[in-house]
Amino acid sequence: MTARPTLAQAAIAGAIALFLAAFLVVPVLAVVWIAFADGAGGVTLSHFGAFFGVSLLRESFWNSLYVAAASVLVASVIALPIAYFTSRFRLRGALAVQTLGVLPLVMPPFVGAVAMQLIFGRNGSVNLLLGDWLGVNVPFMEGLNGVIFVEALHYFPFILLNLSVALANIDPAMEESAQNLGAHGFRLFRRVVFPLAMPGYVAGASLVFVKVFDDLGTPLVLNVTNMLAPQAYLRITSMGIEDPLGYVISVIMIAFSILAMWLSARALRGRDYATVQRGGAAAPRRRLSRGQAVLAYGWIALVLLLVLSPHLGILLLSFSKVWSFSVVPEAFTLENYRTVFADSSGMIVNTLVYAGLAAFVDIVIGTTIAYLVLRTPLPGRQFLDLGAAAALAIPGVVLGIGYLRLFRGVEIPWLGGALTASWIILPIAYSVRRLPYAVRSCTAALQQLHASLEEAAENLGASRRRTIQRIVVPLMAGGILAGFVTSFITAAVELSATLLLASSESMAPMSYGIYLYMQSIAGRGPGAALGVVAVVIVAVGTYASNRFMAGRSAQQETKP
Repeated sequence: MTARPTLAQAAIAGAIALFLAAFLVVPVLAVVWIAFADGAGGVTLSHFGAFFGVSLLRESFWNSLYVAAASVLVASVIALPIAYFTSRFRLRGALAVQTLGVLPLVMPPFVGAVAMQLIFGRNGSVNLLLGDWLGVNVPFMEGLNGVIFVEALHYFPFILLNLSVALANIDPAMEESAQNLGAHGFRLFRRVVFPLAMPGYVAGASLVFVKVFDDLGTPLVLNVTNMLAPQAYLRITSMGIEDPLGYVISVIMIAFSILAMWLSARALRGRDYATVQRGGAAAPRRRLSRGQAVLAYGWIALVLLLVLSPHLGILLLSFSKVWSFSVVPEAFTLENYRTVFADSSGMIVNTLVYAGLAAFVDIVIGTTIAYLVLRTPLPGRQFLDLGAAAALAIPGVVLGIGYLRLFRGVEIPWLGGALTASWIILPIAYSVRRLPYAVRSCTAALQQLHASLEEAAENLGASRRRTIQRIVVPLMAGGILAGFVTSFITAAVELSATLLLASSESMAPMSYGIYLYMQSIAGRGPGAALGVVAVVIVAVGTYASNRFMAGRSAQQETKP
C-alpha cells in the first residue's frame, strides 16, 4: 500500500463517484423526491395516503409481500433437503445433482413462466393427464400461486448454493459430538447442523426475497398485475411520468429491498457461528438407510423434474406449430426459428452489444474500485464500494423510472436526441444494475493476491502502472472474467429496466422481443425460439469462461 494517495488515484475515484452519482444516486433520489414532493417545493405524505387509499394498490402491496415470503418458503423446502442430502450422505451423482440444481438460473424467469403455463397450467400437460387419470385439476399456475411457483423454482438455487457452502464449512467435530450425545436424524439437523449453517441460509433467503419482490417480468407474462412492480410499470406507462403514485410504489419497493437486506444482517448480529476446523476436513458422509434412500432419491428426482420442465417446455414450444389443449405439441416446425432470425436478428445483435458494453464497464469500474479499496489509503474509498453495492437494493423498474424522469430532457448532440431515446441508455442501466457482481468478484480476486508480489515488482524497478498491468491484472484474471461473465449473462436477460427504456423495437434487446412475442398466442412459438437463443448465449458464455479458467489452471500447473 502506498504511503499516501496520489492525485491520479483521487481523480479516478472522483470519476467513478461521478458515474455512480449521475446514473444511480441522483436518479433514485429524483424518484424519492417526487414521491414526497407537494408540487410547490415542499414535502408531503399525502401521496402515501393516496396510495393506501386505493384498494388495488393496497392489495398489490400485500400481494407482493405474500408472494416474496411464500417464494422464500417454497424455495427453502426445495433447497434444504437437496443441500443436506448432497453434503452429508453418500449420494450417487451428488455433483450432477448440484450442477443440475443451478440450471434455473440460466433461463430468465419470465421465459420459464410461459413454459410452466403450458406444462402446469389449467389446460397444461400435467392437468390434462391428471384429468384423464384422476378427474382432478390442480391450480398450480392460477394467479399468485403461479407467480410463487415460477419464482421459487427459479430462485431456489440461491439458497442451495449458499447453504451448500455453509454446510461444507461446518466443523465435523461438532456433529460427531452431537451424535455421541444421542442426537440423530432430524433432531441433529434441527439443533446442530442448520443453526451452524444459518449464515448461508439467511444470505440465500434474503436474496430470493429481494429478487422476487422486485421482479416485473414474471407477473406481467402471467397476467398478474395486482403486485407492486407491475403497478409501478403500468402507472408510469399508462398515466404518464408525472403520476406521483408510481413514484410512491418505487419508494416502497426500495424501502423493502433495503429492509430485507438489513434484517438478514440483523438476524445474525451478536451470534457466533465460527468453528475451529481440523485442517479444513470435510464432515464424514453417512450411508443412507433404505428408507432414507427412497426419500432422498425420490425428492431429488421430483425437484429435477421441476427444474428441467421449463427448459423442456420452452424447447418444445420453440419447435411447435400447434400446442393447445394437448400434453405435447400437435405438430412441429422450424418456422419459429426462421421468423426469429429474419425479424429479430437485430435484437440478438443488440443484446450482445449492450450486455458486452455493460460487462466491460463493470469490470473496469469493479477492478478499479477493488484496487482503490484494498491497495490505497484514499480517504472515503469505502464509499465507492458501498455505492456500487447499493445497486442491489434498487429494482430495475425504479431505476428505469428514475432515468425517464431525470434524463428525458437531456440532449446528447452526437446521439441526435434525448438520452432516454438513445440506445446508449440501456447499456448504462445494465452496467449500473450489474456492477455489484463485478465488484464482488474483483474484490475477492484481489484479496487472494498478496501485496508482497506488487512490492517485489516495484523493488525491481517497475512503476506502479506497470505493476498493475503486468502483475495485478493478470493474476486477477479469474475474478475479472467471473465478474464479466456474471454481468454479461444477467444483463442479456434484463427485462424490468428494458421495458421502460427501450424506445423502439429497432433498438431493443432480446428480452424485450421475447416479452412482445409472448403477449399473443400466435407469437409464443417465435418468443420461445428467441428464449432458446437467449439461453444458448448464456450457456455458451458460462461454458467459455469455465474452459478459459480450466486452461489457465492447467498452464499454471505445468509451469516449473
